[in-house]
Amino acid sequence: MLAPYASDPAQSRGRLYPERMSTFRSDFQRDRDRIIHSSAFRRLKHKTQVFVEHEGDYYRTRLTHSIEVAQVARTIAGALRLNTDLAEAIALAHDLGHTPFGHTGEDALAELMAPHGGFDHNAQALRIVTRLERHYADFDGLNLTWETLEGIAKHNGPLIAPGEGTEGLPYALAEYAARHDLDLHSHASAEAQVAAIADDVAYNHHDLHDGLRSRLFSDADLMDLPVTGPAYAEVDRLYTGLDPMRRRHEALRRVFGRMVEDVIAVAELRLGNAAPASADDIRAMPGTIIRFSKPLYQELKAIKGFLFREMYRAPSVMRERARVTKMVAALFPLYMARPELLPREWRADIAKARGDTELARIVADYVAGMTDRFAIQQYRRLVEPETAEGAGKGSGEDGAEDRVGGSAGGSAGGSAGG
Repeated sequence: MLAPYASDPAQSRGRLYPERMSTFRSDFQRDRDRIIHSSAFRRLKHKTQVFVEHEGDYYRTRLTHSIEVAQVARTIAGALRLNTDLAEAIALAHDLGHTPFGHTGEDALAELMAPHGGFDHNAQALRIVTRLERHYADFDGLNLTWETLEGIAKHNGPLIAPGEGTEGLPYALAEYAARHDLDLHSHASAEAQVAAIADDVAYNHHDLHDGLRSRLFSDADLMDLPVTGPAYAEVDRLYTGLDPMRRRHEALRRVFGRMVEDVIAVAELRLGNAAPASADDIRAMPGTIIRFSKPLYQELKAIKGFLFREMYRAPSVMRERARVTKMVAALFPLYMARPELLPREWRADIAKARGDTELARIVADYVAGMTDRFAIQQYRRLVEPETAEGAGKGSGEDGAEDRVGGSAGGSAGGSAGG
């Protein structure tokens, strides 16, 4: 039984392009399936979180991260009697707009796109699912429901103040809002808020794990931090002399559980006090209903500060950041100057581009859609060809002949994915 404030697919605001109902799936299940079958989702397997894709097989990628976020979102949504399918769909789509090389690539592309309306990965995710995925005969994009699009656009909160225009938003958001109102001034559904907090839970957990695996810090370092220190102490009390890898796993799973249980407890209390009667009551609230408790939030800030110092700004990571920033900063102006270098599938859009800004947005779509290894291959082939020997060649899998969502990847339709 869904709570009265849960999103009901039977009460959905619908799709931009009306479609027949599926025989076997709700609209939110159908959204989730279209996202999973999209080209952009597949490409996440070769995009990184912190470490560049080739650095190790055990580090998280955007794909494994998205799957972990979806699992957490379903758990929290289920405990709160929310719509688990909508929470999962938003969670799976939340990173579709990320560039190669994690936030480093996004920072580089945002700087390059500053004269052309900016770049933001959430806005780019919306652009992908509403425009760049081109599989269906009747429309561009995936034609997702209003509720899923809303969650992708504003799962982190309102994007504009009431009565304010969209002029200051990244162009991808402002452009879409002009044709389809997503109520950017309000909070999103409880399911979207769950997807947002699930993102925090997942990366707080796996960045600790990836940092330990990379040896940027040690288990002993985590003994001095809140949340992680008590978790290790509890494991040591329960399991004397435990194998170090099992000890680590047992400690980090307790950290994971502490975050999830805290979110559920806080949400149950806040929902009980507010007594929202509908999904729109959640949207109209002055703040988010799904959040960490204040004590845990402060403890997690200490952990994030530690990760910032010891992992995100570690000398080896900073050297790699500088290297990949150089690649993005070289590829973008090269494609601007020579757009004929883009695959033939992109040339019809290039021919329609009027002025540098429209061309820059097409180039940004192409560069943002690259995987880590394809961006490296293109840089070596086009910018530093003397280093290309032994680097391998691009393939359709990595995007050489496939647009960000393009037709070369095959249709997302059919009874399973459509």
